Amino acid sequence: MDDDGEFSAYAAARWGALVRSGVVLGCTVEEAHDLAQTTLLRCYTAWRRVRRADDRDAYVYRMLLNCHRDSRRRRWWGEQPTETLPDHAVPDTTDQVAVADAVRRALDDLSPVNREAVVLRYYANLTEAQVADVLQIAPGTVKSRLSRAVAQLAANSHLVEGPPT
Repeated sequence: MDDDGEFSAYAAARWGALVRSGVVLGCTVEEAHDLAQTTLLRCYTAWRRVRRADDRDAYVYRMLLNCHRDSRRRRWWGEQPTETLPDHAVPDTTDQVAVADAVRRALDDLSPVNREAVVLRYYANLTEAQVADVLQIAPGTVKSRLSRAVAQLAANSHLVEGPPT
């Protein structure tokens, strides 16, 4: 398989996971699509290096985090007003939205470094060694960040189920 074909297969297989990781990192769905696209563009331009990496996924997730950090430094990510509103009905997904909102709020309460560790370890399902490689820190630091983050999430009021309303 040539480089373009190999990259296309890799990108197609990882697209959804990269978008979902962007959302879990705090992006809107649209921003997560942009983040995944930017990451894969950088990945394509450096494909010969990426394909030689010992752990391709860890290398690409490092690129994703770098793109995410760069985008947050450069641009304001607030609301964008619009003059037209969608006129189609939206199905009731209140329960799903409430759960997603609770998780997002709980993750927002984590420090950025702890949030990155949680996303890479538990959402992207990278090993602790891979997370250490992506974040360029010692494996022991990964373990301590994850320990603190999990303890903070366990005690987070957004995730504690209250009485039904």
